[in-house]
Amino acid sequence: MTVDEVREHLATTPFQPVRIVTSSGDRYEVRHPEMAFLTRSGLIIGLEEYDGVPSRHRTVSLLHITAVEPLPLENAG
Repeated sequence: MTVDEVREHLATTPFQPVRIVTSSGDRYEVRHPEMAFLTRSGLIIGLEEYDGVPSRHRTVSLLHITAVEPLPLENAG
């Protein structure tokens, strides 16, 4: 994926939670826009959120992102 493609998914207003899928089959959920930080070559994803702050992170190369899938909104019903 390109920087612009990932940026488009993360900049949706209102924010639409997404699942990042990688070429190795790993999947990461981004439920809040502040849990993902886009760089020129990768995406830093915050994991194990507690009180809005991630306890760890993963860096995923944009070259290895194979899909960005929408997730259902938490309060939809």
